[in-house]
Amino acid sequence: MGETPELKRDSRDIQVQLGQRISSRAVCGCLRPLASRDLENVTEIEIDEIQVWSGRKYLTLVYQLDSYAKRLLWSGHERKAKTLLKFLNELGKERCLRIKLVCSDMWAPYLKMIAKKAPQALNILDCFHIMKKFNDAIDQIRKEEVKKLKEEGADNVLEKSCWLLLKSPENLTEKQTVRLSRIVKINLSSVKSYLMREDFQRFWEYKYLVCADNPT
Repeated sequence: MGETPELKRDSRDIQVQLGQRISSRAVCGCLRPLASRDLENVTEIEIDEIQVWSGRKYLTLVYQLDSYAKRLLWSGHERKAKTLLKFLNELGKERCLRIKLVCSDMWAPYLKMIAKKAPQALNILDCFHIMKKFNDAIDQIRKEEVKKLKEEGADNVLEKSCWLLLKSPENLTEKQTVRLSRIVKINLSSVKSYLMREDFQRFWEYKYLVCADNPT
């Protein structure tokens, strides 16, 4: 297949983004399969982003998750609503309405576009990003409590305890495990939030919806 004007244009755009650090032939070789990709029967997708180059620059990536075809479908610059909108417009209205499942993080622009273009799809939030929210909240509570204990002149048991609370228990050293066991016996907000996170971990073990809806 020859290099179409569109393919040459896209390869030039990518060369500009990469600062000319890759040849036009190499870029076209990567892009050529996209010209003949089949977008029919795509019912399950994953939307993710990766940080590239220096600074806060991102690529939005869309993968097909259907059991018969797991592959990268599309990538676009930045992680904005208009970025994902470009892919969904390329996919087309009819194909968007055939999507049954979307796996994504909790990035609001993505959620907004999914709700707008594929409202029938079940949106699954991935485990990694959900647990990251828990850890961010625990660390914020811990920092505030460390500051409060210092101001009160109390025994600051939480000082240098960040990784004790954020790491999974199975990844702690023996020394860290002993120290954590002492901390969790103290009535602190940091401890309560840590225990809530650990209790929530059971959620990933449920195999049936009825059990997840009514945990015991």
